[in-house]
Amino acid sequence: MMFRLAVRTMTLILAVSLSGCAGNGKRIDMDMQAAADHADEIMDATLSSIEPAIQWAHGPTTTGSCDVTRRRSVMTIVSDERRGSFLGVVERDWKERGYRIKGINNDQYSPAIYAQTSGGFGVSLIFGSGQAFFEVDSPCVEESEVAESTTPPNGPAYEGVYPLPRPNVHSDFWSAGAS
Repeated sequence: MMFRLAVRTMTLILAVSLSGCAGNGKRIDMDMQAAADHADEIMDATLSSIEPAIQWAHGPTTTGSCDVTRRRSVMTIVSDERRGSFLGVVERDWKERGYRIKGINNDQYSPAIYAQTSGGFGVSLIFGSGQAFFEVDSPCVEESEVAESTTPPNGPAYEGVYPLPRPNVHSDFWSAGAS
């Protein structure tokens, strides 16, 4: 139990250190809303590359002093047996888009991939407690208001529900072997 806690803590530390704004603090020429919109585009492209398709829902959007983070939670059950395939599909897509892979966590319980776009956005796919989560962190941008994403989820919206329910959508492929 302590080992799992230590691994999860290290995963979070790695995620923060690899995020788009954690590095040099240079501000790029866009505001937080434009950065949030671009983060949505990154996730839309990533999620549409996954075959067979998965169901997802929006996670919380957060802002810092000069950055914004968009999140999406995978609602399709991805079995332990299919996690490696899932991670591989996403990693290949990111490499094809020219993203630089900054880190891979091969932990059995919380595997993850961390990458960075050429524009300095940090992208990650993290498994935690059996659920997959996508996150896009902007580099430092001009402060502005940030509206919720206009991209509709491809399943229930879960508006006002936090935390989101556990994955509950069965896929003949992604859920294979799950009990």
